[in-house]
Amino acid sequence: MKIVDLSQSLYSGMDVYPGDPEVKIEQVHSLDKEGWRLRYLQFSTHIGTHADAFSHMDKSGATIDKMSIDKFIGKTVLVYPVETFPKGVGLAFRSGMLGLDIFQKIIDAKPLFVVAGDKSDFELELERKLLQAGILTMAGLINMEKLPRGKPFMFYGVPLKIKDGDGSPIRAFAVLD
Repeated sequence: MKIVDLSQSLYSGMDVYPGDPEVKIEQVHSLDKEGWRLRYLQFSTHIGTHADAFSHMDKSGATIDKMSIDKFIGKTVLVYPVETFPKGVGLAFRSGMLGLDIFQKIIDAKPLFVVAGDKSDFELELERKLLQAGILTMAGLINMEKLPRGKPFMFYGVPLKIKDGDGSPIRAFAVLD
């Protein structure tokens, strides 16, 4: 068994989506002074490697705390937009801007979720339509070149349980046989 970490590190000053708040991570307590370490975190729910709740782009969509944790875990296959998508598994993309031209293909595949990372991302309208169709999206993954082609793997992208949250940073990883 091999585990591939697919998560970005969070740090002060990291790149954010244009218009989103900056990431600030400050040390509040230290071992030398208080006898323990404590940091204050300030960042948006859609920073780095993250999951989008259905409510992110759908007025009647579920918030992250109302979504079952098993929606963020499942057998997944690395695919390319031009390929035929396998049915009933998570779809992982690592290259290309994902646009409305593949929406129906994704819908027809009935995926557990759709993840994008490395050099891949969702165009805004595709992300909106997927979430409104009840298909979970996760983005900002890294190290996807370490994932196998044509062989399913287990994917885990568990969010924080943020009350009324529209999304959450996740610790994403793949377990390979």
